Order: sequence, then C-alpha cells, then structure tokens
Amino acid sequence: MTVTIPLDDILAAMPTDERAAVDARASEMLAEIDGLAELRRLVALTQGQVAEALNVKQPTIHQIEKRTDLYLSTLRRFVEAAGGELELRVSLPGKGAFKLTGVGALTSGS
Repeated sequence: MTVTIPLDDILAAMPTDERAAVDARASEMLAEIDGLAELRRLVALTQGQVAEALNVKQPTIHQIEKRTDLYLSTLRRFVEAAGGELELRVSLPGKGAFKLTGVGALTSGS
C-alpha cells in the first residue's frame, strides 16, 4: 500500500531555513522559461500572431521556436513581437553581472 503525504505537510515539517531554500528555488524555476514556444504561450499568442507581427509566415515561427542557435537579432525581434524587451546579462567571475548592450541591436535595415 502506498501512503500519500500532501506536499504542504512535507513543507510544513521542514526547518525554516530549508523551507526558505525550497521556496527560493521554486521562485527561480518559475522565473525560467524553457524556449520561445513557452514564452509565446506565456503571453497567450499563437504562432500566427507572432508571424503577423514579424511579417513572416507561420511555419517560419515554428522553425524559429525549434532552433537551439539563433542570431540575437532574430531573438530580439521574436521577444519584441511577444511584447517584451530582450536584455542580455553577462556574469563574470569576480566581477559580477552586467547588462550587455549594443549586441544584436536592430538596425534600420532589419
């Protein structure tokens, strides 16, 4: 026989510091988005709607969402079509985190 214990009961029995660590990691995981398709779904857009905003056909959006290697300019256009703003953050050992600007910027020719 399998005994099921509700998650809330398990969390309530944890020491405060361990519970805080679990809560912090859960927040980090919720803040992560796994790919462009999930980003698009998060803002409740269809591939067709993103395609229209980018002036391309829907199959192009499908291809972009499946790629694992994109130009930053393509990623920026996709994020902006979803109503967002792309920021590139770089973490350097001993130096901290920095917002990298001027990379993948759209020019008037794009």
